[in-house]
Amino acid sequence: MAPPITVTHHPMNIRSILDKDKVNHSNFLDWHKNLRIILKQEKKDYVLENQTPDEPPALPKASHDAWLKHIDDALDVLCIMLAFIVPDLQRDLEHYTAFDMIEHLKDMFGKQARTERFDTMRALHAMKMEESGNVSTHVLKMKSYMDQLERLGSPYLQELATDVILNSLPKSYNFFIMNYNMNGWEKPIYELHGMLKTAEKNIPRKTLQVLMIRE
Repeated sequence: MAPPITVTHHPMNIRSILDKDKVNHSNFLDWHKNLRIILKQEKKDYVLENQTPDEPPALPKASHDAWLKHIDDALDVLCIMLAFIVPDLQRDLEHYTAFDMIEHLKDMFGKQARTERFDTMRALHAMKMEESGNVSTHVLKMKSYMDQLERLGSPYLQELATDVILNSLPKSYNFFIMNYNMNGWEKPIYELHGMLKTAEKNIPRKTLQVLMIRE
């Protein structure tokens, strides 16, 4: 009888997430999120929360053992981070500790994220659908901005997202908006999207345009 097959799960399996998209000058937020997931799975995420403490007195032994573990984990985390960084950043950061490196990266890319968040927010709130526009295209474009804001750490609440979308619609949707609010509906964006596509077919102005095109 053949011996049973033993499957070994190695931490490197989940680390492959980072290998697909090494940190560069434009993807730090996604990379940082994945890094924290990996370190949490390996129970080493605490390394990025605090500096490595000074060596404690020899006694008690438990404190000294905890310090040695912190040293080992911090070195392991540092190697993980350096392995999944593009070469030009790698050269600049190779002499940092794991804690100092993540703080430096957050400071470096935090300003970039704030600028991107501001530009995305401004573009979202500036969107106004024309009477002749396609409501599906319009809503999906707005949702793409909202998804980007979520990626940047500023997600929209569902109710606020709905208000922003409804407020961007032209006057021909006023009856739909009034009906939506009077019924107290609270629909996720994908359901609101479907409702607006249905409403578009019943708007007289839209129907007239279709008939004219057919003629």
